[in-house]
Amino acid sequence: MNPSDSLGIAADVRTRRVTARETAAAALARIRARDPGLNCFSAVLEENGLRDAAAVDATLAAGREPGLLAGMPFAVKNLFDVRGLVTLAGSKINAEHAPASRDATVVGRLRGAGAVLLGALNMDEYAFGFTTENSHYGPTRNPHDPARVAGGSSGGSAAAVAGGLVPFTLGSDTNGSIRVPSALCGIYGLKPTYGRLSRAGAGLFGISFDHVGPLAASVRDLAAAYDVMQGPDPTDPVCAGRAVEPCLPLLGKGTEGLRIAVAVGHFATRGEPEVFAAVESVAKALGAVSRVTIEENDRARAAATIITASEGASLHMEDLRTRPLDFDPMTRDRFLAGALLPAALYIRAQRFRSWYRAQVRKIFREVDVLLTPTTPFPAPRIGQDTITIDGVQVLTRPMLGLYTQPLSFIGLPVISVPVAGLGPLPLGVQLVAAPWQEAALFRVAAALERDGIIAARTVP
Repeated sequence: MNPSDSLGIAADVRTRRVTARETAAAALARIRARDPGLNCFSAVLEENGLRDAAAVDATLAAGREPGLLAGMPFAVKNLFDVRGLVTLAGSKINAEHAPASRDATVVGRLRGAGAVLLGALNMDEYAFGFTTENSHYGPTRNPHDPARVAGGSSGGSAAAVAGGLVPFTLGSDTNGSIRVPSALCGIYGLKPTYGRLSRAGAGLFGISFDHVGPLAASVRDLAAAYDVMQGPDPTDPVCAGRAVEPCLPLLGKGTEGLRIAVAVGHFATRGEPEVFAAVESVAKALGAVSRVTIEENDRARAAATIITASEGASLHMEDLRTRPLDFDPMTRDRFLAGALLPAALYIRAQRFRSWYRAQVRKIFREVDVLLTPTTPFPAPRIGQDTITIDGVQVLTRPMLGLYTQPLSFIGLPVISVPVAGLGPLPLGVQLVAAPWQEAALFRVAAALERDGIIAARTVP
């Protein structure tokens, strides 16, 4: 049994080749053995996980349907409410909160489909970061090189999959927090369209930016988790009331009829050469020959920074006033800067956002899927504050969002896919589509995976 193959696990559980309890116990053994060196987990739910796995086995024994994800172990960023567990959101302050009384909507949907929850995962404090170098709970380490970051803010989620601890996880993405760690750890990560998946029961950072989504070691597992989580939720005011649009059945459809292009300009500068080589290898495999330019991406990043810092600060004003020393210093300073921004600047940024959205949507009249790099360089070292790109020294952390932030700004669906065979450290390429067109992304990703152009790099 491959511990990174979720649907393979579910098939084995269904046919009674292995029990869900045995599968959960094996995953818990891997967590005990490997997590001390990676620091992915902030809480391990051994007793609850074994109990839920036994319930899946009992359902099968009774001849009832256990769900698509029967017996599949998973874990969630500690931003998501889990019944009976304190939702840390990577913070010291939240550790004093009462345990959650119910699961977040997407967590409940996964468990309802038979998946077995084994724990909560480390992250940047309040999801404000790109590296998961958490000052309260320690850094999460990249399974491919423990001296390097796993990315963030969903670093624990990515490293847990890449390290072979669990086959899929949940994360959140405001400016790139699923896609950046997925790329740096060599796995798949989906940021769906804004409003596609419910955020009820997930801690918010920037309310007009936040997305939730899965990370996995295969396109098939990513699609399965995504499909199960879909559906309107009246408890999330921005969760769109759209019908479920399954992607798992479309994975064998191929790319015929899809118009694919490479984004240049901003998305072809300020990166290391192997980053652009990764994009070109994917483009060549897909036969993508057209090039398109999206204008004003640096302004989009600036406006996104203004909006997210302002919205994030508004959620933490009382704690910023009364207990500033209990924040990670870097998080605190970013929030304080956001709190000091004038309302006129926030409004101006939102106006620009509307303009930028309209310009990008014009491109998608002629293109179905865009290709861009995910990050401008592979995983930096833990504690590495600066990096030199094209002879210019820049700050490492904000540069990690160079290519992800403009796409979050307008809520586009994106899958970061791991490109095979380009160097000792993983690299990712973003597949980007128009709003609500996740199916096109999954068709392209499945075709690339089938042809060996992309593949997860998990540590045995």
